[in-house]
Amino acid sequence: MMKKILWGGLFLFALLAFRLVESPLHPDHSVAELLETLGDKPLPHKPDMSVDGVSIERGKDIVINGWSKVGSKKSRKQSKHFTCIACHNIEREEPNLAAPNPAKRLVYAAQNKLPYLPGSPLYGIVNRTSFYNGDYIKKYGQLVDLARNDLREAIALCAVECSQGRGLKPFEMESVLAYLWTIDLKLRDLQISEKERKVIEMAFANGSRKEKAIEILKSKYLDHSPASFVDPPEDRTAGTGKKGIPENGQLLYDLSCQHCHLDHPFSYLILDGAQTTFKHLMKQASTYKAHSIYQVVRYGTSPKGGDEAYMPLYTAERMSDQQLADLRAYIKLKADHAL
Repeated sequence: MMKKILWGGLFLFALLAFRLVESPLHPDHSVAELLETLGDKPLPHKPDMSVDGVSIERGKDIVINGWSKVGSKKSRKQSKHFTCIACHNIEREEPNLAAPNPAKRLVYAAQNKLPYLPGSPLYGIVNRTSFYNGDYIKKYGQLVDLARNDLREAIALCAVECSQGRGLKPFEMESVLAYLWTIDLKLRDLQISEKERKVIEMAFANGSRKEKAIEILKSKYLDHSPASFVDPPEDRTAGTGKKGIPENGQLLYDLSCQHCHLDHPFSYLILDGAQTTFKHLMKQASTYKAHSIYQVVRYGTSPKGGDEAYMPLYTAERMSDQQLADLRAYIKLKADHAL
């Protein structure tokens, strides 16, 4: 009897010890921390918390509100036109981080009440190692050289060029980084099979197959955000040549167009639900003017005089040609039928 109790106790102790070794694999654990613990190279953009004035709260205020408090006073706004969340989500926005898909992202956005934005998400940006990828060099030229492999430089480029604002002070930059590290990728975000999970568990339990565990974790998300610039259809009257689905177009209008053009002060153009608004958009669609959905989605607009708000373009990865057809189908439906 005593032997059974002894063996039972040893079994429970061993099980508890194994679970303690397993502890890094709880859903909220940081993916970057897991990788670093397994021996992967640490990411280079961790915040310098020794800089005077750095805080997560200030970083969050800058990202969401465009300003932070310095003592009892608000700082000068980083941009008088935009905040970071005008173009970037701070929540996860893809169902599969390893295979971004604009159609699936739209469904996910609708289910989770997220805006459908032109900029890549800030959620998980600290897990990336490359920025302003793909065709963004066509827009920003040599400015991309510094930003391509340096998150601080990427943030600086976005602050001055994209948001048409001022550069960040050292404590503001480090505060933004400190906040971004609170929205890094967590284990729950990755689609890991049971077989893959066992490999990772064993890597922590006895140090075996660490390289394979690292490979598995890194295969579950992209270390960059692809960006392909595409032209509008040659014949804007005919459109993309794809059959549009109005229901999807409504989601785009609600979650994308109206994010900036209805309740937020990011644009002077109001896109409401009035039939006259849809008639205007339908009339403009076939033109080369800024109110053409093809013109503005694929080329964006330029700041007037260098200091006014503008609209960034949507890359192919952020809005597909099928989605453009869907958006047009919805606009036409609403233009042709009274509300």
